[in-house]
Amino acid sequence: MLVILLIFVIGLTPAIVSAWMSVRADRDDKNSTIAAASTTSGQGLFKLLDSGPDLHYVDGMGYMIGDITCDLNARSPYLRCAINPMGPCDGCSAYAPKVFDRQV
Repeated sequence: MLVILLIFVIGLTPAIVSAWMSVRADRDDKNSTIAAASTTSGQGLFKLLDSGPDLHYVDGMGYMIGDITCDLNARSPYLRCAINPMGPCDGCSAYAPKVFDRQV
């Protein structure tokens, strides 16, 4: 009788250990996902708001940095343009002002 019980215990041990490790891994994954979400939520907005006076809000397009009248502007909150991505726009040799058509 003791031998049969020992065989069952030895046979079920890997399944019990595997189930315990699976539950533990799922719990750790859930905790790390919650921690990551709580630390990163809102960081993009804070980065945009801390960008300084070079950041402009345009209706329909959102936030963008640099001179928005330049034809080469990337219209992005992270990148000014391909020629001078880190700025500043003042004194840029590739400045190309956009020509706006007047509607009469």
